[in-house]
Amino acid sequence: MVNQKSTALTDIGFTHDDFAALLDKYDYHFSPGDIVPGTVFSIEPRGALIDIGAKTAAYIPIQEMSINRVDSPEEVLQSNEIREFYILSDENEEGQLTLSIRRIEYMRAWERVRQLQAEDATVRSGVFATNRGGALVRIEGLRGFIPGSHISTRKPKEELVGEELPLKFLEVDEERNRLVLSHRRALVERKMNRLEVGEVVIGTVRGIKPYGAFIDIGGVSGLLHISEISHEHIDTPHSVFNVNDEVKVMIIDLDAERGRISLSTKQLEPEPGDMIKNRDLVYDKAEEMAAKYREQLLAKQQGIAPAMTLSDEGEVAAEEVAEEVAEEVAEEEIPSAIEAVEEEIPAAIEE
Repeated sequence: MVNQKSTALTDIGFTHDDFAALLDKYDYHFSPGDIVPGTVFSIEPRGALIDIGAKTAAYIPIQEMSINRVDSPEEVLQSNEIREFYILSDENEEGQLTLSIRRIEYMRAWERVRQLQAEDATVRSGVFATNRGGALVRIEGLRGFIPGSHISTRKPKEELVGEELPLKFLEVDEERNRLVLSHRRALVERKMNRLEVGEVVIGTVRGIKPYGAFIDIGGVSGLLHISEISHEHIDTPHSVFNVNDEVKVMIIDLDAERGRISLSTKQLEPEPGDMIKNRDLVYDKAEEMAAKYREQLLAKQQGIAPAMTLSDEGEVAAEEVAEEVAEEVAEEEIPSAIEAVEEEIPAAIEE
């Protein structure tokens, strides 16, 4: 009976070569970039063999098993496990495809950080290394860079390794493989959520520029523009302040989107020029003058138009210089750190 069947197959001319050709005809076509399901059927010391339905088992090297460092394939894969794999390269001379899990994780990580940036989310991550330009962190497995000018701490950068920081996104660019973040913006946002326009705060002068003084307020920096120091003309902020001076200032604007705080002592002057002639009087009367400022601000918000006062004039002046201040602050206090340390920004994907 068996011999009769074998004879029948031979009679119709269906050889082993014909059978192989038939398999080739119905074999799936795999291309680099495809994502396919596969089954782990053999784990080796530095990789694993994966059945994806091809004629030859595909291979995944250990360096392609995860977005993170892997010392052993068993950390990621288990025998008979079914999961998705990315086809990394065409068949080699032995007809074997090379696979990757790492590429899938990177694609999904970029998608996630783009979503976080769109939501203006604050994320937290630990610093794992530093370089001349800043610090390195990992976000969703991607390597991110914090420029030194966007690290708000008095610690030396080297002491930040191992410390977890709140961060905001500055640049998410998958095409250029760059992920840049800001610690300073995250702190400013958190601090700004507890501040109010019209509030009097005590700060320390940390820097003086021709256009104003930068005041540290509990770890975040605000700008006291030269036009907001006094109602009387001032040639330079250096004539009024020194670095490390303790000052009383009033908040006149909070720009959460840009992470900027605008300050004034001009609005606290009982009489024009008191910041130059009698600074102690300005500080003694600060809360009283700030209360009047808030009353005027509330009246303005409610549509009441009181007579023009010195404070109102100050607001007008502040509005006139707001655009100028924004540009100057962007260049000085919030520099284009990304461009300044271009060569220090590591790729988000470690090749």
